[in-house]
Amino acid sequence: MNKQELIDAVAAKTNLTPGEAKKAVDAIFSPKSTQGLIASALSSGDKVILAGFGTFETRDRKARTGRNPKTGEAIQIAARKYPGFHPGKTLKDEINA
Repeated sequence: MNKQELIDAVAAKTNLTPGEAKKAVDAIFSPKSTQGLIASALSSGDKVILAGFGTFETRDRKARTGRNPKTGEAIQIAARKYPGFHPGKTLKDEINA
């Protein structure tokens, strides 16, 4: 399912217009922290816990030495944060049913 299919499904399930459904989906899932609720919470260091569905959180990746694939030269890759998702038990059970 892509974003447009999600918008169409939300519109059909909630009796919203497609424009209203797009605003709702964007309000939750937009990757820009100024627009998306999940991105905003993760940017400020919070977790987003959706009971039964799962948890969105930031995770830390340590600094490490990598290789430039073109030259083979060693390069330093800086430490960084990245988003992670841990599915909830209900979601896992539903998928494996």
